[in-house]
Amino acid sequence: MTAHAPRPANATLILLASLYCAQGLPSGLLAHSLPVLLRQHGVDLAWIGLLKLLALPWLLKVLWAPWVDRLASRRLGHHRGWILPLQLLAIGVLASLALMAPERLFGPALWLLLSLLLLVNLAAATQDVATDGLTVRLLPERWRGLGNSLQVGGYKIGMLVSGSGLLLAMDWLGWNLSLGLIAGLLLLMTVPVALFRENQQLPHYPNLSEPAGPRLLWRHYQGLLTQPRMLLWLAVLFSFKLGDALGSPMIKPMLVDQGWSNAELGQLTLISSLAGIGGALLGGVLYARLGALRSLLLFGALQAVGIAAMAVLVSQGAPALLVYAVALFEQCADGMSTVALFAVMMRQCRAEHEGADFTLQACVQLLLGGVVGALSGVLAKVLGYPALFLSAGVLGLLALAVVGYYFARQAAAPHGVAHP
Repeated sequence: MTAHAPRPANATLILLASLYCAQGLPSGLLAHSLPVLLRQHGVDLAWIGLLKLLALPWLLKVLWAPWVDRLASRRLGHHRGWILPLQLLAIGVLASLALMAPERLFGPALWLLLSLLLLVNLAAATQDVATDGLTVRLLPERWRGLGNSLQVGGYKIGMLVSGSGLLLAMDWLGWNLSLGLIAGLLLLMTVPVALFRENQQLPHYPNLSEPAGPRLLWRHYQGLLTQPRMLLWLAVLFSFKLGDALGSPMIKPMLVDQGWSNAELGQLTLISSLAGIGGALLGGVLYARLGALRSLLLFGALQAVGIAAMAVLVSQGAPALLVYAVALFEQCADGMSTVALFAVMMRQCRAEHEGADFTLQACVQLLLGGVVGALSGVLAKVLGYPALFLSAGVLGLLALAVVGYYFARQAAAPHGVAHP
């Protein structure tokens, strides 16, 4: 039983926080800094739009995740054998870019910049598979909420540093030194995993995995999808974040329509992101006390209320104090609900299949958010902002019924059959 498992050691928490922060560094560079820098150097908008394609490895990693679970280094350890080389590769690429002149990178060598950034994203996405598998194995059930607090919070901190932080630093330090600092930070984030002795703490049991071969992908995910009540769990995955995925993409456009400037939106984004990190940390602590079901129900309800409250901003003309109050609440609730969902996703992972099992569930979430988010603008145009946000809140509340039904079926399962 893990109900009374002691809190993980500080070294374990530092290890996980550093790994997730390391993933956020290249992601923030791609999502926030590069579009600004490219446009400042006169790069065509069509090329800037193609930056989104560089993030494809994060969606496609599900295709090679089973091999990350299956193949291990005897000397470095299973997950560490993937994480160390991949992070060193990303450091080497970023350090190389830091030595190049920005006029060349954003000009005639733009193809080289985009190719190297694709390589960094490929390394970070693959590292994520190994890190998720390591997290599931290191943390007992009770403390997986805390582990996912580190995941959500660490990733967002990494994005802030290489996004907003890099743009601020460049005004003082320039491209080369600023990017060199990002590479140096990533090197610092590699120290805990370099010191981690995985072979002693987490022995690898390859006999529990499917044999490597051309049919590994099919066999791996077939085994996951045929687990008891897995289709019902997929219904929870599809529905739990549905309201948030529908409403959140329209928050900033709504504020723009109400006259908010870029600087005002940037400040709001920074402060609300910090609130999201705080919510993730709070959610992890509360998950250890409340357990899976109560956490999902409570945090999911707060998430639904937060997105529905955006409708108030439209009717009240969005005064700054009210906007900040609602936005901070919504981001805090989003951080809490994400942590709870990720923690329960870890419960579905099978021994020696942790990385790929978690990855498939995460990709379902990512794909859903992309599809629903793409439709949010059309619905906002048809329904108007207030109706869109209220509808998103109602969907969020309806999803809680699916959560309740899933756990009721879990409790009713015969002894010994219930999913872990």
